[in-house]
Amino acid sequence: MSALQASTAGLNRYQDDRFGMFVHWGLYALIGANEWAMFHDRWSIADYERLADRFEAPRFDANAWAETAAGAGQKYLTITSRHHDGFSMYDTALSDYKVTRSPFGRDPIGELADACRRSGVRLGFYVSLLDWHHPAYRAVLRERSGLAWDDYVGFLHGQVEELCTQYGDVASFWLDGYWPAEWPIPRFPNWFAPGGDFRFGELYETIHRLQPDAVVMNNHHLEPLPGEDVQGFEGDVPGENTNAGMNRTAPVLDVRETCQTVMTHSYGFHKDDHHYRPAEEQLTMLLRAAGAGANFLLNVGPTPEGEIPLPARARLGALGQWLRTHGESVYGTRAGRLVVADSHGTAPHAASFATTSRGDLQHYIHLLDGGVPTSFLVDLPAGVHAGHAEATLLHDHQPVPVEVRGDGDTMRITVPAERRTGSVTTVRVDLSAT
Repeated sequence: MSALQASTAGLNRYQDDRFGMFVHWGLYALIGANEWAMFHDRWSIADYERLADRFEAPRFDANAWAETAAGAGQKYLTITSRHHDGFSMYDTALSDYKVTRSPFGRDPIGELADACRRSGVRLGFYVSLLDWHHPAYRAVLRERSGLAWDDYVGFLHGQVEELCTQYGDVASFWLDGYWPAEWPIPRFPNWFAPGGDFRFGELYETIHRLQPDAVVMNNHHLEPLPGEDVQGFEGDVPGENTNAGMNRTAPVLDVRETCQTVMTHSYGFHKDDHHYRPAEEQLTMLLRAAGAGANFLLNVGPTPEGEIPLPARARLGALGQWLRTHGESVYGTRAGRLVVADSHGTAPHAASFATTSRGDLQHYIHLLDGGVPTSFLVDLPAGVHAGHAEATLLHDHQPVPVEVRGDGDTMRITVPAERRTGSVTTVRVDLSAT
């Protein structure tokens, strides 16, 4: 197992960022039926390969993507370098099955790396561990090609090394496609079962040696292995396990992440999915994730033409507008430590609150919906006692009533209905001993 982890600076930088853009873009956009279309419809390799002859993306603009992320308040952008269909979305030297050999003829990730630097957004990479196209991944293809499992592992490791060395500073690596405790491998071994060991220890060693500030997350839904820096909770707030039971593992790392898509049916572009999650829903998940000590990676699926769909851009813009006023309650914060409860010690409105913190003396309380009562009790973290407290609304920088109770262990905060905003209302609480 790898002895290396991401640097302390890299871990802190990642946690401080709190909000990123996820991008799923590849040949599957041409099908418009999500990123697993090759498997769902059991495409042959020969038929699927023909999609590459149609990949033109005439409206792709790396600057527009990076500016959309920056305008949304997203500090990093994680893009699919290669998804399960095996088509590389960058100019790899290890395969001819790549975007630069399509009619598009350019390296979109290279262009995006430059655009992200100009926009102040850091670039990260999604890497698929499985590959339905590679002649050494699937058993039937190994039999035909005469290649061995180690040939595939060498290809996988080689691509990761390319990504570490060709595009400058890397924010993160998001690994996907290995789920040893879940349905794909036992139910569909011909498509999903690996032929041996991925040699994760060596892979993580390569990343941490070449990109010491980059964090590694493997979406296997198990306890993190040595060399993995981030514990992922796909589509879920850490510890809740509401997404089809796939997040059964309890949080064991302080560095966490959850991902979600702006659409409802897929991460890649889906031509029939016209329902985009409201901005309020996405904002609530961002704040609940931050309250649980997790980053929020919000996905968009660009069109075959290379554009982020307008409904997605509109919702991202709304998030950015909120964060321009309330960003201090998200960026640089850590998991919430306040407990909002009623006088009986229960938390009847738990889903209506999220909290974040900056140490012992500064905290943020997010009122997530209209069900929050006018006055509510807030218990301080264990060992923290306040002699005085101030509560301020972030949207107007004006105070609201706060009373320290219970010998300094509890506060009662009052936020009248007329003082609240139309979406999330955030209260900053500053504590002092006297």
